[in-house]
Amino acid sequence: MPELPEVETVRRGLEPTMDGQVVARLEVRRPNLRFPFPKGFARKVSGQCVTSLSRRAKYLLIHLESGDVLLSHLGMSGRFTICPPKGAENVPGVFTHQGSKAAPDGTGKHDHVIFHMEDGARIVYSDHRRFGYMDLIAEDVLAASKHLANLGPEPNGNAFSATTLGDALRGKKSPIKSALLDQRVVAGLGNIYVCEALFRARISPKRLAATIAGKGPKPAARAERLAPIIRDVINEAIEAGGSTLRDFAQADGELGYFQHRFQIYGREGEACLTKGCTARVARIVQSGRSSFYCPSCQR
Repeated sequence: MPELPEVETVRRGLEPTMDGQVVARLEVRRPNLRFPFPKGFARKVSGQCVTSLSRRAKYLLIHLESGDVLLSHLGMSGRFTICPPKGAENVPGVFTHQGSKAAPDGTGKHDHVIFHMEDGARIVYSDHRRFGYMDLIAEDVLAASKHLANLGPEPNGNAFSATTLGDALRGKKSPIKSALLDQRVVAGLGNIYVCEALFRARISPKRLAATIAGKGPKPAARAERLAPIIRDVINEAIEAGGSTLRDFAQADGELGYFQHRFQIYGREGEACLTKGCTARVARIVQSGRSSFYCPSCQR
């Protein structure tokens, strides 16, 4: 499932084509994705100017001149692809996905939503598993909506620190891996980046979350160590364009590259990369998700 860095990469990719441009027509080819589209969805978006694009956690937010915000969650396999106006030069066109399968161009059976921009460009949303969804919410109630109301701080934002992390984890009896996947603790983190952050911080995914927080009002040393590492991992992944494992590709068709920097995720049975460590990467299942860790380095 695309995590924060992948969604931020999509936002950055769409911005030059959508920001300040008019959606001449929104074409919706089915009544639902994971959930039904809101009533009058295509009509309310068509003719609207996009005033900005932002992101909250794993949600892409397209702000419209009407005061509404189109909220999109990519689910497992959702993808936006830019198809430029006919005759445009030096603009990404129809791209290759994973080196073989043609990228969405608006003609495929899984191309469910198409933004026909006034300048002739098309933004195609495709989703063969249909686990993604879209909603339309008034800007003034967006933060209180069911999607965003209970989210924790952004891991690369000013509101996130060792103190806020410690406060969120204090008293939690769940493993730290499970706690960090809770979007109420930190917004936007997913399985890949939690595994990477815990490895860099030398913290076992099995350690109880409360032991990271500490007992007193000040954050424990583990929280002081973990918080900046989470920030670094997220920022590095954003700069690398996210991670491509199966379905994710950027809006211009390029694949993310952070998977080439994985130090622990997906490396079961391989040698630990820590200098001097002779252990091999192990895998356990926690809350239905694979956790990769070094039994020697991570305590």
